[in-house]
Amino acid sequence: MSEEKQPAVYITANRYRGTIYIGVTSALWNRISEHKNSAFDGFTAEHNVHHLVWYEHHHMMEDAIRREKQLKKWKRDWKIRIIEEMNPEWHDLHEKIDPIGTLVALKAGPLPSQGVTVLGES
Repeated sequence: MSEEKQPAVYITANRYRGTIYIGVTSALWNRISEHKNSAFDGFTAEHNVHHLVWYEHHHMMEDAIRREKQLKKWKRDWKIRIIEEMNPEWHDLHEKIDPIGTLVALKAGPLPSQGVTVLGES
């Protein structure tokens, strides 16, 4: 299975309430497959942290990166809370990824062209 590019923040774990890892990607299904196959050396491969337990999709990569940085600063209890709000049993969600259902809403605001007068136009 593959997917279109869609920025996402995700949390993987090695077991129920075990070691967790927070990451960001533009292709969630593919990235989790890479984790499962230990395609990356380092923390996730060393600790077998390859079960997708939480994720959310974003419209723009900048927003996903900002959210990843925010989550990494959170206390562990807060991270567990958001995981269990979405996935109380900590099931591996890899085959059930729903980019629409987890898409974070855009913040409302005026369009860039609204309320701006361009010089020379009347």
